[in-house]
Amino acid sequence: MTFQNALEAKKDRRRWIALAVVLTASFMDLVDATIVNIALPAIRGDLGASASTLQWVTAGYALAFAIGLITGGRLGDIYGRRKVFLLGMAGFTLASLLCGIAADPGMLVGARVLQGATAALMVPQVLSIMHVTFPAEERGKVFGMFGAVVGLGAVAGPLLGALLTEADILGLGWRPIFLINLPVGIAGLLLGARFIDESKAPDALRLDLIGVALATTGLMMLLYPLINGREHNWPTWGFVSMGASLAVLAGFVAYERRKKAKDGSPLVELSLFKDKRFAAGIGVQVAFSTTLGIFFLVWTLYMQLGLGWTALHAGLTGLPFTIVCSVAAGMSVQKLVPRFGARAVLQGGAVTMIAGVLLYLAASSRYGLEISSLQMAVPLALMGGGMGMVFSVLTDTILSGAPGRHAGSASGLINTTNQLGFAFGLGLTSVAFFNVVDEKVAVYGRPGPAFVDGFQTSMWWVAGILVVVAVLMAALPRRVAAPSESGVAAAAEGERELAGV
Repeated sequence: MTFQNALEAKKDRRRWIALAVVLTASFMDLVDATIVNIALPAIRGDLGASASTLQWVTAGYALAFAIGLITGGRLGDIYGRRKVFLLGMAGFTLASLLCGIAADPGMLVGARVLQGATAALMVPQVLSIMHVTFPAEERGKVFGMFGAVVGLGAVAGPLLGALLTEADILGLGWRPIFLINLPVGIAGLLLGARFIDESKAPDALRLDLIGVALATTGLMMLLYPLINGREHNWPTWGFVSMGASLAVLAGFVAYERRKKAKDGSPLVELSLFKDKRFAAGIGVQVAFSTTLGIFFLVWTLYMQLGLGWTALHAGLTGLPFTIVCSVAAGMSVQKLVPRFGARAVLQGGAVTMIAGVLLYLAASSRYGLEISSLQMAVPLALMGGGMGMVFSVLTDTILSGAPGRHAGSASGLINTTNQLGFAFGLGLTSVAFFNVVDEKVAVYGRPGPAFVDGFQTSMWWVAGILVVVAVLMAALPRRVAAPSESGVAAAAEGERELAGV
């Protein structure tokens, strides 16, 4: 082997190890967003937390995460994606420790907010590092792996939470659901410091503090009522806040345009939306994430509170979804997109999910409270396959329209819109699920049949929104730009960034 070949082999090994580190970080975030739900009863019994406090154990993480994503992405562009990623991972690991040793409900909520805020530093760098580390011709495979991790993380949280809580390791009860992050986080820090190459925007960008303030205020005014509205019976102030948030966010957009013209350092690079792939892909992602926000919450409650299953039983039921989602994510980017085009695969994924939803509805209607995990397996496999096809290909499609210098801003926008869609879905569950359950409990006199009816109503909402998603996908280009068209320039740009020039 020549010296040059040895150097290339070493560089190739470094970037694949770097990919493993950032994908693990992404998995940690996805798991921690959902792992706590399954352990809430145990947390309430141990700490004596009220219902509103338990709401904030989940909502505090989601709120801090969603609000900080855009800023976190831009900080990576300015100060270095590797540096901000490692800072976020260190903070996330520390926050996990604080969650695991929380002595009272207030400490746990505060630690969860810190966890969400540091995840907002860490997560946007994942897509940015992938975007600038791998040349265009390899990004399809890389984003396929990312899609598989997304699918796995989406449903692994409840299962892992159930296993750790019921195992009662060393008599710690629910606490290992957070403490498990410590060895993973420490290993990620050590490997990331060694194998992730630094990259940042080649131009001298500055942090847009006014933009940060406007974006944070607007998103807080929108997301806080969405996440907590049902807890307070949807008060008038919540709708006023959501309406006013639109004016604040409109002011943010106007300010960002002036900031771009003034010094070229806006918080959000609005020129990204001039690319049809990026703009249409963001719209599709918001709608698709809304369906996930509805499904995952309703599905968990339906199995545990409606069917009376244990947390472990419910978690294991999701295995067909997890396995097929992971496989489909890898195959769709590497095998299906080159043959059929990105748009066809995305629409195929949406249609596959719709088929799974309709089969699930049919099974639920037929078997009612007597439905088994086996009877859910095929619908869940179809839904998981559809989700894997959509998430992996959609991410690649959106980022293919973003230049490397704005990878952090683009990544922050992708993650933020994903969280916005998920929050909208959570808000819609009050209409699609909880209102139905409340009405039907009065009719049936017991919760089981009411939860079945609520689940079925929610699944019709999911199917309807997925139809809209499939229609919106028609606005996407048929194929992501091929390496021969844009890959050389993109790869060269990535190499310049990695070199810090």
